[in-house]
Amino acid sequence: MSDEVVPNARPTTGTSGPPTLATAVQSSPSAGAADRSRLAELTAPVPETIGDGGPELVQLLTPEGERVESPDPRYVADLDLPALQNLYRDLVLIRRVDTEATALQRQGELGIWASLLGQEAAQVGSGRALRLQDHAFPTYREHGVAWCRGVDPLQLLGLFRGVNHGGWDPEEHHFHLYTIVIGAQTLHAVGYAMGVQRDGAVGTGDPDRDAAVIAYFGDGATSQGDVSEAFVFAAVTNAPVVFFCQNNQWAISEPSERQSRIPLYQRARGFGFPGVRVDGNDVLAVHAVTQAALDAARNGQGPTLIEAYTYRMGAHTTSDDPTRYRISAELEIWKHRDPIARLKAYLSHGDAARGFGQVGREFFEALEAEGDELAASVRERCLTLPDPDPLTMFDFAYAEPHPLLEAERAEFAAYHESFAGGQPR
Repeated sequence: MSDEVVPNARPTTGTSGPPTLATAVQSSPSAGAADRSRLAELTAPVPETIGDGGPELVQLLTPEGERVESPDPRYVADLDLPALQNLYRDLVLIRRVDTEATALQRQGELGIWASLLGQEAAQVGSGRALRLQDHAFPTYREHGVAWCRGVDPLQLLGLFRGVNHGGWDPEEHHFHLYTIVIGAQTLHAVGYAMGVQRDGAVGTGDPDRDAAVIAYFGDGATSQGDVSEAFVFAAVTNAPVVFFCQNNQWAISEPSERQSRIPLYQRARGFGFPGVRVDGNDVLAVHAVTQAALDAARNGQGPTLIEAYTYRMGAHTTSDDPTRYRISAELEIWKHRDPIARLKAYLSHGDAARGFGQVGREFFEALEAEGDELAASVRERCLTLPDPDPLTMFDFAYAEPHPLLEAERAEFAAYHESFAGGQPR
């Protein structure tokens, strides 16, 4: 008996719609044990496990802070001690900003906040792999990448406070505005990368000219059509773009096991470009893998999909309650994989093989004090952000004057003038 489903089987009488795998097997007189076994295998619920990323995971720093070597020679973390300390500083300070922003939202000073807690290494490791001329297209959670691109955290808070639409200049920082529409930024990134390609800024051999684009998105976005379309365009045009998926295990309340039957990085194969899974809580591995993918893109080798296997330690946003859909045991396991704790352990132990000894507690204490100062500054400046003039929303809608816009501006202005002391006249 063949273990293949009978191709010409039809559903039984009374079944509407096209034949499915289940109806084909159930209605076929020749379907035997092998067919039913195959059907059970394909339709069985995916087990919800708390995995470690599997053997394909690229890792250079274990959760215990021990340095290991990658079997792939492309992924080498050739960073000296000052660079490692700078990475640790980035991780600590952006987590401090994130903690303060969450507190501000809870106190009614921000409308909402999307926390990056637990994903710092994925963002900082990739963000620091970018060159000045590279461009990043974020979602709404890439606070660590924004930090690496020189965006003032106050600009992020202003967006969530509702006093700006993203107050930074994308051209100045080569970091584009936050995108709320899930997956849309992947198309923007591919389009920009195609432009870079047509401008001749790929494969010239000039490290100061050749550029790449990186698009950030989450595991949930991989189920969106925009992402698949971006993969198609990137592949067929060989665009210099890196797709960076932060698989934090949860698309709001939907686990990644309910979104895909294969590891997400393997989806790249179907579109014709390479994919790799990296330990998203290992800042060294993320930096090395992203650096290799960006180099390939700049050299004209086309796109790469990176799946940073990480975890969302907090809620999806401050309007979410994750205790309603995930178990506490899962959270406890991932606490032991904390990206900051593992790098601190590595620095504290030292690495004689790589020429540096133990980093003293003075470094960590000074950084903690710097974090406190940063948090106080962010809080004070956030609370003093001025409310914008409502009419400014019309200022940059069009490059040139537009009669419909001017009529709407006049109507809106008249409406506001009808109020005095907060009460209609």
